[in-house]
Parts: sequence; C-alpha cells; structure tokens
Amino acid sequence: MRTLSLRHYLLLGLFALATWNLCEAGYIHAKAWVAQMMIKSAWAETDSDKSKIKPWPWADTHPVAHIKLDRIDLDLIVLAGATGSSLAFGPGHLEGSPPPGAAGNIVISGHRDTHFRALKNVLLGDSIDLESANHDLKRYEVTDIQVVDKKYTEVAEDFGDDRLTLITCYPFDSPIYGGPLRYVVTAKLVSKDVPNIQI
Repeated sequence: MRTLSLRHYLLLGLFALATWNLCEAGYIHAKAWVAQMMIKSAWAETDSDKSKIKPWPWADTHPVAHIKLDRIDLDLIVLAGATGSSLAFGPGHLEGSPPPGAAGNIVISGHRDTHFRALKNVLLGDSIDLESANHDLKRYEVTDIQVVDKKYTEVAEDFGDDRLTLITCYPFDSPIYGGPLRYVVTAKLVSKDVPNIQI
C-alpha cells in the first residue's frame, strides 16, 4: 500500500479548506434569502395599528418598511435597528433617525455582500420607493453617491429636508470584513402617497 506524500496531504488540506469556505459563503447567502422570505411574511401582517410582528418567535427585531428600487432589482423589507443581529437578516433602520414614513433624514444600512450588494449599481436620478408600516408610500430620487470614512457621521444628520440615506461598507467585493469606508446613497423626497407603486 502506497503512503501519501506530504504534498498530497497539503493538497487535500487546501481542498478541504476551499470547500469549507465555499460552504460557509453559501450558508450566509442562503440564510439571508430564507430570512427575507420569513420577514416578508411578517411584513404582510404588519399594520401600524397592530403590535410589532416578529418574523420568528425569538427575533429581537421586526419589519418597519419596504424598500424597492426597480432598476437594480432591489426589493427588501427593512428591519428595526441597525445592529449586527438585525443586519444579518436584512437592512436595518438606524435608531435615532426618523422612522420610515416620517419627515427628515431616514437612515437605513445593510451589508455590502448580501442585501445592499446591489447598491454598487445605483445611479444618480434613480427612483427609490419606500413603504412605511402604515402603508404610506413615498418616492425618493437619488441625488448623491459618495464614499466616506466611517467616522463621518454627518451623513445621518438632519438637513432640514426629507431624504433617505442608504449606507453600506465599501469597497464592494472586499475580502476584508468591515473596513474604514462607507458607501452612502442619498435620495431626496419627490412624491408623497405615490399612486400605483407595485411594492
């Protein structure tokens, strides 16, 4: 019986490591997709007059809005809170910013490698539709796209107008988790109570 050389063991080890990494990446994307299905179900039951509907019994968050940007095929339910546990399952509304449907600067963040991956394809002038928990529909138009340092928190401040600010890590497709840069999409309100939005 032949014994395997060190080179064979090394190759087997590298193959096992590569397989493990592929499975882990697939698991993250599958979890994000399944979670959005459960979250969409909870959103369908959400009404501003009802209690907060959790997507699963042990969830520490609930749906607060529905965001849609047709041109890049972005169609997601937004969760309460932009904490790590919420962002693992969908984009999150930043506490301290006005709730979806209210006036002011509504801030929503999401992960660059799952839910907000499509933001890299956003263009100036794109329309973004946002539905709040009481089913008010508002349309925003993208007016600015910038890359800022994560310490530059001014993008979340009140500017005296009605806007939607979407934030994710940058650069896209980076193998480094987190990083110091943020990709910021700013959209200003153009229409309230938009008719005929299929959201």
